[in-house]
Amino acid sequence: MDPYEIEFIGENRVVSIIPNFTYEKIYLICGEFGPFRAGLPMNVPLWLAVMLKQKQKCRMVPPDWMDIEVLENIKEEEKRSRFFTKMPNEHYMVEAKLILGNAPEDVPRASEIKTIIKDIWDIRMSKLRTSIDTLMKSGGNYGRLDHLTMMEINSMTQKTMPTSLNTSTFSQSGSSQNL
Repeated sequence: MDPYEIEFIGENRVVSIIPNFTYEKIYLICGEFGPFRAGLPMNVPLWLAVMLKQKQKCRMVPPDWMDIEVLENIKEEEKRSRFFTKMPNEHYMVEAKLILGNAPEDVPRASEIKTIIKDIWDIRMSKLRTSIDTLMKSGGNYGRLDHLTMMEINSMTQKTMPTSLNTSTFSQSGSSQNL
């Protein structure tokens, strides 16, 4: 699967926003959303949240997993375990890229969160490379790697992390900030 397809799939994750406008339901091919009430949280697909944020029509609510303590625990567990730990969701990298790239002001301690997510990604990629290397050296025909995300699997089949989700591109409007 192409990295852009994975990102497209990830953009359908439901996230919370707090609109700063009032409007009735909107009807789209993919479904109906609303009614929108200023100041009242609601759930929408990530792609719609990003669009509304870019038009300054909402504030994005970071998902529960996008918290320093939660991410530090994931990072420490990933370091301790020789197996892959279950990630907060299948599309954590897509969600992080879009939320932190489009609404860093809505995420407390956004730069620290970017760093921890990058660390988690690096730990998991190192573990994946080691697992594949061990499998190849042992002459095995198959291996079991639980809890990998589509983006992680894709990055190994592509040999490098896709540039569309490169952790150095967690920014908006070309002002790149390293993750």
